[in-house]
Amino acid sequence: MSIWEVILAFVVVVLMLVALLANVLVLMCFLYSADIRKQVPGLFILNLTFCNLLMTVSNMPLTLAGIIYKSQPGGDQICHVVGFLETFLTTNSMLSMAALSIDRWIAVVFPLSYHSKMRYRDAALILSYTWLHSVSFPIVAASLSWVGFHHLYASCTLYNKRPEDRTQFVIFTGVFHTLSFLLSLIVLCFTYLKVLKVARFHCKRIDVITMQTLVLLVDIHPSVRERCLEEQKRRRQRATKKISTFIGTFILCFAPYVITRLVELSSVVHINSHWGIISKCLAYSKVVSDPFVYSLLRHQYKKTWKDIINKILKRSSINSSALTSESHNRNILQLNE
Repeated sequence: MSIWEVILAFVVVVLMLVALLANVLVLMCFLYSADIRKQVPGLFILNLTFCNLLMTVSNMPLTLAGIIYKSQPGGDQICHVVGFLETFLTTNSMLSMAALSIDRWIAVVFPLSYHSKMRYRDAALILSYTWLHSVSFPIVAASLSWVGFHHLYASCTLYNKRPEDRTQFVIFTGVFHTLSFLLSLIVLCFTYLKVLKVARFHCKRIDVITMQTLVLLVDIHPSVRERCLEEQKRRRQRATKKISTFIGTFILCFAPYVITRLVELSSVVHINSHWGIISKCLAYSKVVSDPFVYSLLRHQYKKTWKDIINKILKRSSINSSALTSESHNRNILQLNE
């Protein structure tokens, strides 16, 4: 193995461990908190977490093996199943993010009618479409034998080995990425930019009230006035940072891989194998970032996982105290004897 391959293998291992830990923690929060389970977005987050966990335990280990051994890990049947899952899970994850953005758009732009527009039944219908959409492409690819081990990405994925099917495979790949990556990106941009517009409008209203209050309070201390203005500035930046994170991580993680897959269809451009694996690792990094972007850094999830940790530590502390007390009593009995 070259130094580049060692580094890439190490990166995949780190991504795998962090993704497994973070997504399991999201799942624990969902199971532990009744409030999270009651919320409609929780269904979308649960579906996204399911996709991330399955990707972590099925696709990432085989990619690691592909980097190390530079050949197909396992038999053809295992590779076909993993390639099928890779196509399904990637599409499902993208559409789940789009569904979360639609939920936020309805909640912010139509707050009074949110509970009538986005119910559990509506969320279930959206998830049903997500699964139907996601499974249709890998079924077509598997039926046409367009799934296999691709040395450029060191993973089992969409791959056409027959030159006579090149035109059909190019059309299929273009349609697939248009209806998965591009469609999800358009939905994300449209919904979150609408949310940002509403957030800025509310910030302006609050800023006007704040400035009017500061003008009326003539005797207010300069430090208090400065803190109010600083909070006003942070409030304007908060929504922009969040929405930039949602859209930015999606583009940063998926765009290099999708562009590489499309450029690869051209026989003119040669793609370096190291770049192919790097673009695949960037796509895998979305599995790592999703738990933090959509769940763990939110106040409700932070409170929940802190409660879980405190409960575990408290229980272990109680058990430790009980063992210490029992040992102490045993020592006293031995002394008395």
